[in-house]
Amino acid sequence: MKLGFEKWIVVITVTTAALLQTIDSSIVNVTLNQMMGNLGASLGDISWVVTGYAAASAVMITMSGWLTAKLGRRNYFAASIVMFTIASIFCGTSTNVWELVFFRVVQGIGGGGLLTTAQSILIQTFPKEQLGIANAIFGVGVIIGPSIGPTLGGYITDNLSWNWVFYINIPFGILATFLTYTYIKEPAEKIAAGKMDWLALILLTMGIGGLQIILEKGEEKDWFDSTFIVGMSIAAVVGLIGFIWRQLSVKIPILNLRLLRQRRFAVGTLFNFILGFGLFASVFIIPVFCQTILGFTASQTGLLLMPGSIMTGIMMPIVGGLMGKNFISPIWYAAIGFLMFFGFCFDLSTINLVAGPDDFFWPLIIRGVGMGLIFIPLTTVTLADLKNIDIPQGSALTGMIRQLGGTFGTAIMTTYISTRTVFHASRLSDNISIYNPLSVDRIKQFTGLFLSKGDALMAATGKAYGMMQGAVMRQALVMTYADTFLVIGAFFLVCVPLLLLFVGKKIEAPAHTEMVME
Repeated sequence: MKLGFEKWIVVITVTTAALLQTIDSSIVNVTLNQMMGNLGASLGDISWVVTGYAAASAVMITMSGWLTAKLGRRNYFAASIVMFTIASIFCGTSTNVWELVFFRVVQGIGGGGLLTTAQSILIQTFPKEQLGIANAIFGVGVIIGPSIGPTLGGYITDNLSWNWVFYINIPFGILATFLTYTYIKEPAEKIAAGKMDWLALILLTMGIGGLQIILEKGEEKDWFDSTFIVGMSIAAVVGLIGFIWRQLSVKIPILNLRLLRQRRFAVGTLFNFILGFGLFASVFIIPVFCQTILGFTASQTGLLLMPGSIMTGIMMPIVGGLMGKNFISPIWYAAIGFLMFFGFCFDLSTINLVAGPDDFFWPLIIRGVGMGLIFIPLTTVTLADLKNIDIPQGSALTGMIRQLGGTFGTAIMTTYISTRTVFHASRLSDNISIYNPLSVDRIKQFTGLFLSKGDALMAATGKAYGMMQGAVMRQALVMTYADTFLVIGAFFLVCVPLLLLFVGKKIEAPAHTEMVME
């Protein structure tokens, strides 16, 4: 067990590495327009910068438990940091879009091992009674990273260049590598690892990688009207079914799916999917709404999200400490968190076109508190029944499911926004008619405005109808985002009674194993 100073150095090390991965998963999004201009890329091409990273990261998260056993926890963690850092350098020096996509895939391979390995290191560093604190620290990286990524990316985009989105990783990567080799030790209890199962790796890449690509590119390609999406879907189904079969038929699998036989771990894994869905869906739609509808800049949007992120960071250690006191079951904290998340969504469903930053402040504070209450109890309960040697595999499985939940959330909300906008625009457009007195009066006002500026009658009338259609589309988008917030809120509200699935024997933290001091 680490004591005193060394324990907190380990905390700094793994938190820094976790933040590298989670910030990078969102920081790039706000720089895509600048990348398109500088690299001469189309929107379809530049989107692979995000998709390639996400797919590679998802595959490596799944493999991280096996790689930890095969290479050793410290070696694998350090290698992941080094690969991530070196890839960041080459991403920043890329001169065309496909070079950038290639190194983003390499960066995803390195980044995929950071989160799950960081979680298992923290759990095995802290004693059993401090597990809530360990999960609180890990949660800082998982929850806050995606929120501050747009803030940092917006500042860099406005003041520097897109290259610095990647260069900023270099000093932190070097520091994390040095601290890893200096302070992180191998656990005394070794985990058996079989030989590389190449068939399983191919099936995993087809399944998880294909699914990630489908979710990232489905809306752009018009889903199953695209032969590309149909082909990827077939590959993903074959890969996933084949991978599951392979993992259940070998003695030492890459991913130990047999852990799902433990009811509490299986339920916790489901809730990690839900957590990823809600976290990434809400982080995705707020910046899009603020920048597309309200006209906020990237920096303003990032600063808008910052108070909620800070509140989450404050709540993490508080909830961790309360759980250590065993006042109430962790399930109650999660239930309160889900209800608060519903309140956040319901509040933002009333937003309108004249909303300003102040209208987002308290809803985002509520969301920050709710995320703190949800994440730590769910993480603790999910891993509670696992043996110490199973924690790396358990962390890998829940991490992969959480990331897929985030991708599902983003993809589903993107599709919902697209179809719902068409629905509302169609309904509202029906009111623009010569038989509607209000519509006629508004057209006359707009026409008179353009006539006063010297336009001919035909041109003025055309511009007036154009203004009406623009107003209709803006209102349709506001109504669509209100619906979207309600859907996400309802999703979390329905989850509250599902927490009863955790009810059973008393929840205890995973057994703690002392570390070998080298």
